[in-house]
This record gives sequence, structure tokens and C-alpha cells, in this order.
Amino acid sequence: MLQRLIGVTVGALVTFGILFFWHADATQWAIAAAVGAIASFFWPIVIGFWLGRRAKERRNDAIEAEVARQVAQQTHQD
Repeated sequence: MLQRLIGVTVGALVTFGILFFWHADATQWAIAAAVGAIASFFWPIVIGFWLGRRAKERRNDAIEAEVARQVAQQTHQD
């Protein structure tokens, strides 16, 4: 439900932006509506990709921190 609401909002904002900057006529209304629909369809893919990369970076940072901690602990014991 929330995903659909955000998608519609994103699509509406894109459509409004296109119409505002083009001082729209009938053809441009159709183009703006199509671009808005495409934006509302693809936003979850873009956000999912971005969130996935962010999670991977955090996971890698945690692994690197653990390795550094273990190396420091090993060095301290020797």
C-alpha cells in the first residue's frame, strides 16, 4: 500500500514537472503522463537497487571492522 502511494506520488511529481516546464499542450500531456507512469513503475527497482548496495556496503564495513579487531587482538597477544 505504501509502495503504491509513493509510486503514484513520484509519478505525479514527474508529470507535473514535465507539464510545468513545457507549458504543455495536448501532445505533451500524453508524453508527461507516460513518463510519469514509467517513473511510478520503476521507482521501486531503483530504490531497491540503492538499498541493496547500501546494505552490502554496511555488511562489508562490519566484516572489515571485525577482521581489524581480530588482527589487533592477535597482534596484542603475540
